[in-house]
Amino acid sequence: MKLLRVGAVGRERPAALDAHGRLVDLSGVVAEIDGAFLADGGVEAARTALASGELPVLTDPALRIGAPVARPGKIVCVGLNYADHAAETAAAPPAEPILFLKAPNTVVGPNDPVLLPRGSVKTDWEVELAVVVGRTARYLDSDAEALACVAGYAVSNDLSEREFQLERGGQWDKGKSCETFNPLGPWLVTADEIPDPQDLGLRLAVNGKRRQDGHTGRMFFGVAEIVRYVSRFMVLEPGDVINTGTPAGVALGQPEPKPYLRAGDVMDVEIDGLGSQRLTVREAP
Repeated sequence: MKLLRVGAVGRERPAALDAHGRLVDLSGVVAEIDGAFLADGGVEAARTALASGELPVLTDPALRIGAPVARPGKIVCVGLNYADHAAETAAAPPAEPILFLKAPNTVVGPNDPVLLPRGSVKTDWEVELAVVVGRTARYLDSDAEALACVAGYAVSNDLSEREFQLERGGQWDKGKSCETFNPLGPWLVTADEIPDPQDLGLRLAVNGKRRQDGHTGRMFFGVAEIVRYVSRFMVLEPGDVINTGTPAGVALGQPEPKPYLRAGDVMDVEIDGLGSQRLTVREAP
């Protein structure tokens, strides 16, 4: 099932794609797609309503698509999780997953503007598979337990300001938590539709030029291991998002002059089965 949220910023309503690919309104069935929805049977309620074939069809072609999950409690990110990305940045392969947190209010819709932070000269792109948590997870013992906690998957762009991240005191969060730095969606694709999260191609282009072309099978640490590992250090809750790392092709790994993002650039981001994003870069107001 493909779940999404549509409408103006701050006034999104829940929706889904039906068997014919039509956008249908779920607002008469569930209040919101958030942690409570995922924890309290909202997915099954939406699935039942969708199967009835009686949901109203939304036909406005200009309807904005928001992030598919409202108000994630936290965004946990995994750094250097692809061998080719570690190599291009001259980093040693990690012995354990490298974790950092990203501010939840970085999340925006899949086609919303991306704002260059004031003073930025090194804003970079990172296509990533996002895992959306569907149940509370702590101290998980097995991959099976970990995957049972996954509600679904989405496209994520873990934007980064590299000067802020690497040259301003050693805290990655400074370069990761700028406004609009986590476009998410268009859909939350439920886990039953993605039988193997380690068999997905992911791609990103800037101004029509392919920059990233990776595969989740090349992760150092797969989805199940990541969820299990994170649960040892913090409690995962419904609605939390885990960004699982990016493949090679980021601007940081390119020869000089590195092609960091500038106002007017357009990013096209996609993952097999999870949809695509089109993001235009603008200067921060």
